[in-house]
Amino acid sequence: MKVISQIRRLSSRQDGTSLAELALVLPLLILILLGAIDFARAYYLSIELCGAAQAGAMYGVQNRTDTAGIEVAAADNAPNVSNLVVSTPTWGCECSDGSGSSSSCTAKPSCSDDLVYWVKVSASANYTPVFPWPRIPSSLSLSQTAIMRSAN
Repeated sequence: MKVISQIRRLSSRQDGTSLAELALVLPLLILILLGAIDFARAYYLSIELCGAAQAGAMYGVQNRTDTAGIEVAAADNAPNVSNLVVSTPTWGCECSDGSGSSSSCTAKPSCSDDLVYWVKVSASANYTPVFPWPRIPSSLSLSQTAIMRSAN
């Protein structure tokens, strides 16, 4: 009886089992962590680009013809984005009901409704993942566009 209890005790020992399980699961956990970090960085860059485009469009609604100022306002809103590119903003006017439109308002459309001015600003930057993923390019171009309208 004593021998059987010792055999059961020895067969039920799990001294290294936890360490072996950790060794098997740890690479997968690290891979998931790296993926989460890369995704979070790309998402943060996308949010920064969206904010930059919106800031440029907000400035542009008040100062339509100041394209240099629009670009500066967009760049000032994303100081953490080192490779930010703000494309040349466009602006124009259109009828509020969408019946007519003019780029840069060179010839204002004749409207039965109110005339509405619009500004379009695009911001873009390149994103480079921290970890080289298979089948994913080493650099991704992210861009955001904001369009704002104003009645004045």
